[in-house]
Amino acid sequence: MDRTLAADLARLPELLDATRRAAADALATLDTRPVLAAYGAVAPHGPAPLPEPLPEDGTGADAALAAFRDRWEPRLSASAGPRYLGFVTGGATPAALAGDWLTAAHDQNSNSALDGAGQDLERETVGWLRELFGLSDAHTGTFVSGATMSNTTGLAIAREWLGERLGVSPSEDGAAALGPVRVLSGAPHSSIAKALSVLGLGRSSLVPVPTLPGREAVDPAALDRALADTPGPAVVVANAGTVNTVDFDDLRAVAALKERHDFWLHTDAAFGAFAALSPEHAHLTAGLDAADSLCVDLHKWLNVPYDSAVQFTRRQDLQARVFQNSAAYLGPLGGHPDLVHLTPENSHRLRALAAWFTLRAYGRRGHREIVERDIACARALGAELAGDPAFRLLAPVRLNVVCFTLADDPAPARLAALREAAAAEVFVTPTVLAGTPALRAAFSNWRTTREDVRRAARALRTAAREIA
Repeated sequence: MDRTLAADLARLPELLDATRRAAADALATLDTRPVLAAYGAVAPHGPAPLPEPLPEDGTGADAALAAFRDRWEPRLSASAGPRYLGFVTGGATPAALAGDWLTAAHDQNSNSALDGAGQDLERETVGWLRELFGLSDAHTGTFVSGATMSNTTGLAIAREWLGERLGVSPSEDGAAALGPVRVLSGAPHSSIAKALSVLGLGRSSLVPVPTLPGREAVDPAALDRALADTPGPAVVVANAGTVNTVDFDDLRAVAALKERHDFWLHTDAAFGAFAALSPEHAHLTAGLDAADSLCVDLHKWLNVPYDSAVQFTRRQDLQARVFQNSAAYLGPLGGHPDLVHLTPENSHRLRALAAWFTLRAYGRRGHREIVERDIACARALGAELAGDPAFRLLAPVRLNVVCFTLADDPAPARLAALREAAAAEVFVTPTVLAGTPALRAAFSNWRTTREDVRRAARALRTAAREIA
């Protein structure tokens, strides 16, 4: 064994303790560190360091930890913290963090019944998630890396369903065997077009359907007409929580169209599914169970570390037809396929363990509290900005996202200047809504409180005055 490697093995408990102290220091300073430390040319720690050459002889884990803390840690964002409101980013609850550390320690490739404990744990966790979101036992689920992979997997199953309806098999004969395909949606996430490109269906197969006036929710009547104009079976992508305004399609009305039209219903509920945890908002997810495939992202509102999402479907048989992998050293296909036959990955870490830990530790009630507190914080920030003449809300705060812009001259350059001026205290991301350049603040972190809302609002007001 390499001498340095052997020395680290002999001191492994000490090295892990040093790593624990470094992690604890990083988490203890989340509230005081700049939310976005390395922003543009005025980054407080200067530009990124120049790449170093690969060392010929290593210096051990202690030296690697010291180099990381010196060169890279100061430049990392506080994305695990309470005022990182860009994208839809959760953090990691204490239990999820413990589970993720143990995931690395046990280093399971949880895909095969030949070494099956990991995939059994994953199935138990999927069962808990199915119950959390109010899904029936007709849905089976599998962990994947994120919403993009969940949407891609769901649409791959939809592609095979189209083949079943047309008497061909895209998994055997290729997507071209389907002929022209139409995928209908009102306000799809950008990952839907990406998935269609990956799957060989093409971005141009995505057909936009009109939304309700002033909304991002699809107009069911317009969808009805579009389906009538679409020859043969189709795919519909419903949205349970749009990116800009967290708008929800009427999922029951969309599903009811199956009585007149032949289509696969894929529902993108990446973070909107968590509305099911709040009695006040659970009605938004009514009809979620009607989906043929369903996307839910877990490193958003479940607050488990990246990367983690789950993909549900009613047609696991088609899923296995797409992703089956025939090799003697892999587990069986059978009536209950091993996980290796259900996603593009032949290998994946035991992602389910972090989710298992946080669900086991805090239960439905604990995660409902996180969801409801984040919703209350989003409403509070919306009220703060609506009461300030420098800002204008572009949509009501329906759940956990505040979509806003400058009241005067909301040009992209001015909004970028606003974001940069406030970035040390609060991070928000740019968007465009109905042609208007805007910003969005998304609340999904378990640490966020009303005090964070006050700090964020103060930083945005100060930044608006600076650029005026």
